[in-house]
Amino acid sequence: MKQFYETYCGKEKLSPLVREISWTNNVLIMMAAKTDEEREFYLTLSAKNKYSKRELERQIDSALFERTMLSDITNKLITERNEGLTALRDSYVLEFLDLPENHKEMDLRKAIVGNLKNFILEFGKDFAFVGEEYRVQVGTTDFNIDLLFYHRELHCLVAKELKIGRFKPEHLGQLEFYLEALDRDVKKADENPSVGLVLCTKKDAAVVEYALSRSLSPALIADYKLHLPDKHILESKLRELTELAENSVGEDDE
Repeated sequence: MKQFYETYCGKEKLSPLVREISWTNNVLIMMAAKTDEEREFYLTLSAKNKYSKRELERQIDSALFERTMLSDITNKLITERNEGLTALRDSYVLEFLDLPENHKEMDLRKAIVGNLKNFILEFGKDFAFVGEEYRVQVGTTDFNIDLLFYHRELHCLVAKELKIGRFKPEHLGQLEFYLEALDRDVKKADENPSVGLVLCTKKDAAVVEYALSRSLSPALIADYKLHLPDKHILESKLRELTELAENSVGEDDE
């Protein structure tokens, strides 16, 4: 109790959040989080998503805070241009799929559909599953979107294309085509424009930056890992990017 009091005493922003979640989850966050920013992140998510102890432990173990902050910094310009992309990150951890390193696209898709509860936990509980290999028809040709979701808060369809191997620029072109088809033929009048994600095994940051630089579509490129990340490495990377961002702002102000 003393440590709990010392952690949150005088923290007007955090105190209301503490009262919204269970004592067990409060203790987990207090023991794991190293900064007020990280505590606020997990407190807010826990209150919003009603995490169980097991769900919160998984989010902390997967370094969700560090991964989210890194994605926000890296994709700041893209998300400012497309508000719908704020619900997506550029890296995901899918350790719960129990897939071997050498797997096929169909194996990945089937494993995701078979583990939807954990998949939605990783992506966010506002995602609702619509369909697998969702068919859209353009002209006289049928096309299949690997996975289609709906985001309840953003009120939009979210297409997810799965790619085994390194991201290629043509993957983005395919996704943009699907988004156009969804907006023209599937989206309801009161829904926002569809959003897309290419989920691939690997990506080259420079190739991704070039591919997205002239794209006006609300699309993001993300990679996925089949094992939990090293939190210390992510913490170090986050510190470096934060310092670079702060130095850049300082130079702009001079």
